[in-house]
Amino acid sequence: MTALNRKLIRDLWHLRGQIFATALVVGCGIASFVAMRSVHESLLATRNAYYSAYRFADVFASLKRAPESLAKRLAEIPGVAAVQTRVVAGITIDVPDLPEPAQGRLISIPEKDTQILNDLDILRGRYIEENKPDEIIISGSFSDANKLNPGDSLSAIINGRWRKLQIVGVALSPEYIYEIRPGDVFPDPRRYGVLWMSRKSVASAFQMDGAFNDVSLTLAPAVNIADVIERLDKSLETYGGFGAFDRNDQYSHRFLDNELGELEVFGTVIPVIFLAVTAFLLNLILSRLVNTEREQIAVLKAFGYSNFDVGFHYLGLTFLSVTGGIIFGILAGIWVGSGMTALYGRFFKFPFLEFVVSTEILLLGILISLGAAIIGAIGAVRKAVLLPPAEAMRPEPPAQFRSGILEKLGMQKFLPTAVRITIRNLARHPIKAGLSAFGISLAVALLFIGFFFFDSVNRIVDIQFNRVIRFDAEVIFNDPRPGKTRFDLEKLPGVLRVETFRVVPARIRFENRSRRIGLTGYERDMQLRQIIDKEQNIVEIPFEGIMLTKTLADSIGAKEGDQITLEITEGSRPITKIRLEKTVDELVGLLGYMEIGALNRLLNEGDTISGAELLVDQLRAEELYRKLKATPEIRGVGLPAAALQSFNETVAQTIGTSTSFLIGFSVIIAFGVVYNGARIALSERGRELASLRVLGFTRNEISAILLGEQGVLTALGIPLGFLIGYSLCVLITKVIDVEIVRLPLALSAGTFIFSFAIIVTASLLSGLLVARRLRTLDLVEVLKTRE
Repeated sequence: MTALNRKLIRDLWHLRGQIFATALVVGCGIASFVAMRSVHESLLATRNAYYSAYRFADVFASLKRAPESLAKRLAEIPGVAAVQTRVVAGITIDVPDLPEPAQGRLISIPEKDTQILNDLDILRGRYIEENKPDEIIISGSFSDANKLNPGDSLSAIINGRWRKLQIVGVALSPEYIYEIRPGDVFPDPRRYGVLWMSRKSVASAFQMDGAFNDVSLTLAPAVNIADVIERLDKSLETYGGFGAFDRNDQYSHRFLDNELGELEVFGTVIPVIFLAVTAFLLNLILSRLVNTEREQIAVLKAFGYSNFDVGFHYLGLTFLSVTGGIIFGILAGIWVGSGMTALYGRFFKFPFLEFVVSTEILLLGILISLGAAIIGAIGAVRKAVLLPPAEAMRPEPPAQFRSGILEKLGMQKFLPTAVRITIRNLARHPIKAGLSAFGISLAVALLFIGFFFFDSVNRIVDIQFNRVIRFDAEVIFNDPRPGKTRFDLEKLPGVLRVETFRVVPARIRFENRSRRIGLTGYERDMQLRQIIDKEQNIVEIPFEGIMLTKTLADSIGAKEGDQITLEITEGSRPITKIRLEKTVDELVGLLGYMEIGALNRLLNEGDTISGAELLVDQLRAEELYRKLKATPEIRGVGLPAAALQSFNETVAQTIGTSTSFLIGFSVIIAFGVVYNGARIALSERGRELASLRVLGFTRNEISAILLGEQGVLTALGIPLGFLIGYSLCVLITKVIDVEIVRLPLALSAGTFIFSFAIIVTASLLSGLLVARRLRTLDLVEVLKTRE
């Protein structure tokens, strides 16, 4: 073994505490990178394979009714590769042991098991059989939430008639990877499910024999989707088409795509912060080591070791320092990633979902870690390489001391000696102190980001379920009903208040941009639903004109006062110019609002409603739900309390678990930064502190000097960390997809308190470990050294 290798082993052992702390930070960075990027790749690869194997459509359209013969003309549209027609309808379901009515989406499938677009993967049971009109297949989420299996039965109102349905299979479809009721943001699989039934049975029930009301298309490669959609809309216009849309606007795909985008962002931002801290720590360690080993470097060069040999020696120390962290990070990343994948599998329903770590991700993670290590070490290594032997033989010249701010202000006589020494040392090394405080601030910033996600989700839930939604139940009719229907609803058992609304599908255009939206007309004096902006202000619907969510208006480039084109895609399909009266910065969805009377006039209809929101006496709620289940005119019932419960059981738990990993990593980095800073300070000032002990200072006094400096640096780093964390939270709210859910910049007092408490606890723990070493300081041995 060469002399340099023996020296390398001694250095590793001597710096073991600092290297261990640095390796933990490296491991956290690699773990977060490997976990998030691998989960992203696993979900993306699974999604693409699933879409391909089960023929997920590219374009979708719904309509009132069209003859089956139209399918041949649709297939002749240039670029269309395949056409699948079907009958789709909303139904009310009576689920055993569920007091509230559930809502279902009934979809027709061929009586024989053949390949179709948006095909089914049978998880349990079998496919439907011919001439058995009451057999159904239900979706996996709905089955799991209600513990329904093949052989069970349930009842449903299908086009006004009660039917008892026999479950023969449980299946998944690429169309419903994220199974959620249209218009909702949070899933409720207990009360919303997808049911597949034979085409003959569904068509017969809804008088759609030889007809269809829903169509899906797949396209040839490199086809202009916009052209296909335009031609499809023209073909369906005569038949009451509601407007075609591509895969990007399909509800399930959009939610999944949004989650993939978030994983990709976090898989970049979070590891960058960890690895930046790694570079910082290695720079501190090696800079201190080079300063204290000046004479050894000189001796090595005097004995014939080249600059390359010396530089490679210190780079080798760097690489060995991060090697353990890389191994730990890869193993931890695989463990965390597999856990996150399992969590995603709870509400993204795939027939297969396997966590796979690609070689490319592992190699990229290793290269990024080594790159961060090199960046951190290069300054210190360059200093060691360029140090002339003659100069290195002498100790580093002492700093020039002069009167500081304390002396100039005459305050030194009012402060204890230990405090004066602490302040002078920090003032005479401002760059070093600033870098140490900056490292602590990065740890605080990571903690800040972790707690921010909890605050943000809690704010969304609070606004949506406590302020926006103030009703107990929402009913939606099969077809638009006369306004006087509200009086029938008021007579239902337990109903205390009724407020009605009108919903129509629409397309808005401004200049060369357009978007599909659900346009809702509300009463201006509504109390059961409020429109709340990000600042939690109540926004009123204008008397005339239209109000859009700010995100929606921005997506088409429109601003308040502009004239936009509004095309209603149902009924007589009126097209008109309308003034954008207001925009509202809501947290959820892309929505359009009008006053219900103005919307009725625009549609050239009388007092017509699509549904109503109900305030319910909870003592009579079950009686009301039984009545709603048996009402044929009602297509679906929404229950905010049930949606909130479902959210807490699924999405909130998933967010909480993944955020807990981030906070755990942040705690490790906090300890690593503070401990390294304290150990380096002890190494640099060991001789000085030993001298003070010889001069009569007690152990407690010299501990106060050293740990007081770390306390000051921590105190400086915490507010800076809050500032950096706040800036990163602002960036995250801008980067994450803003169309489905917009994260509010919500920061509770708990975020500041917990971030502060964790970093202070890490500082105290590090201080105790360093103080223990300080108390066992060998004064004679330390005073022999020449530093």
